[in-house]
Amino acid sequence: MEKLQSSFKNMVLSLVVICMVAAGALAGVYILTLEVINAQKTAKQQAAILAVLPEGAEIGEAETVNGLTVYRATLNGEPAGAAVETIENGFGGPQKIMVGFDNEGKIINYEILEHQETPGLGDKIDQWFKNADKPSQNIIGRQATGMFVVSKDGGDVDAITAATISSRAFLKAINNAYAAFKGGEVEAHTGASQLQPAEPSDTSDNNEKEEVL
Repeated sequence: MEKLQSSFKNMVLSLVVICMVAAGALAGVYILTLEVINAQKTAKQQAAILAVLPEGAEIGEAETVNGLTVYRATLNGEPAGAAVETIENGFGGPQKIMVGFDNEGKIINYEILEHQETPGLGDKIDQWFKNADKPSQNIIGRQATGMFVVSKDGGDVDAITAATISSRAFLKAINNAYAAFKGGEVEAHTGASQLQPAEPSDTSDNNEKEEVL
């Protein structure tokens, strides 16, 4: 009986050691993977900032306005607009976008940093709103006012076919970015004073689904 108990203790001890080693190995892999992922996100963010601002622009220190991150830029020592990192909840989850404005508030370009929209539908946000061949959906070069709205809701921007929710979220993110660019002077959608930080809208109770036309 004593030998049996000793064998059982050794078995338990061995299992504990194996579990600890496995847990340590998994933790190490997670840390290494996390570092790589964070490095990739940082590189993508920096590339996006450069992509939405004039070529050769110098980027200033990040500042927070309305809860969003704003990167003011200069070109040859003169102000050259700003890049704004904005976020809004779409149909599938948060849409994180980098959008660039010139000094007059016109949209230079935008880049999608992250999204969880439906493939073939909402994920078209990466190109849909910068299609120069479709003026009714293209926002590049347009004067931002904080009032971009899809045509279905009475605005003048065509939503992505069968992805109205994703399109609404995208335009709201752009509107919020413009408010941050203006230093909080303009509230998205209304033009009123922006006193509170912009927050992603909650779509958890929204029963509307992507329309498949």
